[in-house]
Amino acid sequence: MSDEQIQSEDASRVLRFRHRRSEELAPDDDLAKYQQSGEPDDYRHRMLVNIAGLIVVAALIGIGWWIADSMASMRKNQDCVLSGRRGCTPVDVRHDRW
Repeated sequence: MSDEQIQSEDASRVLRFRHRRSEELAPDDDLAKYQQSGEPDDYRHRMLVNIAGLIVVAALIGIGWWIADSMASMRKNQDCVLSGRRGCTPVDVRHDRW
């Protein structure tokens, strides 16, 4: 067989998929494994984890804000320089040399 015949046979192959019916499901596929057990929740641990998550999210928001602000100021300075203007970025000059 040539390569062209093999490729044409593979392209025309039809695969049949079984339908998954409810009687084919395993009997333990119910939601009982997700129910809470009789032991009480550890609210202190939950609060500490929530606070840690809040700190991480706040840090990510702060970092994103800082990056966006840096990019905006860089874009503003670059647009100023490319338009040919002078004094686009302020330079701090100290007059107390001596």
